[in-house]
This record gives sequence, C-alpha cells and structure tokens, in this order.
Amino acid sequence: MITEKLQNAINEQITAEMWSANMYLAMSFYMEKEGFCGMAHWLKKQWAEENEHACALADYVIKRGGKAKVDKLDVVPNDFGTPLEVFEQVYKHECRVSEMIDKLVDVAAAEKDKATQDFLWGFVREQVEEEATAAGIVDMIKKAGATGIFFVDVKLGER
Repeated sequence: MITEKLQNAINEQITAEMWSANMYLAMSFYMEKEGFCGMAHWLKKQWAEENEHACALADYVIKRGGKAKVDKLDVVPNDFGTPLEVFEQVYKHECRVSEMIDKLVDVAAAEKDKATQDFLWGFVREQVEEEATAAGIVDMIKKAGATGIFFVDVKLGER
C-alpha cells in the first residue's frame, strides 16, 4: 500500500507532467506556425512522452492501492520566441522537472517506501537524458546560427 503523503506527491507530479505535455504541444503548434516543422515534430514527441509519464505514474499509484488523479492544470504560454529561446525554455523546464522528481524520491525515502524509490529512479535516469538532449539542441542551434537553423530543423524532424 502507498501512503497518503506519497500518493498526494505523485498525484502532484501527474498534474505537472500533464502541464508539461500541454506546454510541449503549445510549443509544437507555435513552431509549426513559424515554419519549423521538424522542431514542431520533436516537440510533439515530447508531448506524447509527458503523457506517457503521467500515465505510468497513475498506473503505479493504482497498482499500489492508491487513487490517481489529475488536478487543475494552469494555462500554458502560447508565444515562445526564436527557436533558440524555445529550446532554452525546454532545457530550463527539464531541469525543473528533474528537481521535482528528486523531491519525489526524497518523499518516498522519508516514507520508507523502497518500491516507490525503485520505480522513481527510472524517472531520475530519464531526466539525465532529457537535460542532456535539450542542452545538446541548444548548443546545436547556437552553432548552426541563422544559416544553419533549417539543418537543425530537419535533424529534429528525424526523431
């Protein structure tokens, strides 16, 4: 059985993952409108991944005898700036998500719930990859400059 404190903390993360999904979808729509179809595609894949995270967390809570729920989602922004600014926001967001997951692991440890700690370590490892990927895209955009941005767009469309 999952404790109420841990259930509530995971439910907060489910809501955060759904907000993240909405943000990535809004970014995808924005980049599509700006003519960066590859970046839009990459961001839409991120949207799907965040939805998968929310579902995985919900499934886990239910398997442990708890109640999974999604709370009210705040509105996401809809204007994001240049491709560089978009992916700098992606990187900063993934860093914030890493902090949230780390705090969730801390709650599981405080609750002495080793099964949940084990489950959450998969998210910790994934966040290392998410941060590295976003930082790599930021670097790629910076190196590409104005003349190479469409190369980056095509590359991200291959995801």
